[in-house]
Order: sequence, then C-alpha cells, then structure tokens
Amino acid sequence: MTTDASLPNRAIKQLDTPYPVVDADPHFSRVVRSFRGSDYAAMAGATAAFPSAIYLMEMFDPTRPKRGLGSALRLSTFLGLCGGFLYAYQRSSFRFWGWRENEVEQAAHQAAVDAGIKPPGTDPSKSDLTPYMQGVAHRNSAFSQLKFSTLPWFNLVDHPYHASSPSDNSSSSSQE
Repeated sequence: MTTDASLPNRAIKQLDTPYPVVDADPHFSRVVRSFRGSDYAAMAGATAAFPSAIYLMEMFDPTRPKRGLGSALRLSTFLGLCGGFLYAYQRSSFRFWGWRENEVEQAAHQAAVDAGIKPPGTDPSKSDLTPYMQGVAHRNSAFSQLKFSTLPWFNLVDHPYHASSPSDNSSSSSQE
C-alpha cells in the first residue's frame, strides 16, 4: 500500500506526440481560456448545424407537429451548443497534449513559468483535497476528453500531475 507522501511522485505516462506536451491533464479553466477563434467557430458551426439538420429533415419528411417546430428547434440548438462546446474543449485539450499544433500554448506556458506564475490547476496547495484524493481526481480526469460521448468529465481539481516533459517525472522512477 502506498502512502500519501509517495503519491505526488507517481509517473505520468509519456506519449510520443508530434508536438511538445504543455499539460498532461489541463484544468478546465485553463482549457477554456485557451480557446482559439477556430474553436469558437467549430462550436458555432455545431450549434447551427443541429437545428438546421432538424429543419431540413422536417422539410423533406414533414411530421406536421401540432405546435410547430419551435420547441424542437430550441432544444436542438441547445444540444448543438453543448456538443459544440465539448468539441471545442476537446480540440483545445489536444493542443495541450501535443496532439495538434500548440505554439501559442507553449509560449503562454513558458511566459507563465518565466514569470513564476503557476497556471490554473497546477498548484496543489490551493486544493482542499488530500494528496490521495488529488490522485484519484487526476486518474478520473486524465484523457477524459476522449470519452465525452460516454460521460463528459472535466478536471476541476488543483493537483500536481501535470507533466509537460519527461524531466518533470525524472525522480518518479525511484519511488515506484
């Protein structure tokens, strides 16, 4: 059984990515703050596509609802907005993981490190959770952006598991 003191030193699996990893498990606020214009465009496109598809289907195969299409279009707009947000969040997370081009995120991360500012979600001293529970939160949220179709899950916990390079975990191999 491991002790609480050894948990922050656990290794984070390193993946071969085409771009440098900025954060292996980015905090929700950090991901949303780094949305680009293309992410907002993708979100807007999904928001518009869902009710447009409902309207087109109604034109080609009418159901003639008694109250009209208003409520169905409002619901489909909301669902399109939710799906668009999850898609934009996933795109932004891919940049933090190094799966997509991430020069802007690298520059912002380096500027924060040079200024001595910890990015959101990376300061475990701000968390009310024990180190063990921080580890549980990390294990639940790591790569959860790949499972949005099953269960939308975000990292909302400040924890120390944010390896951005192999050197971040250099002391962890002796602890395991």
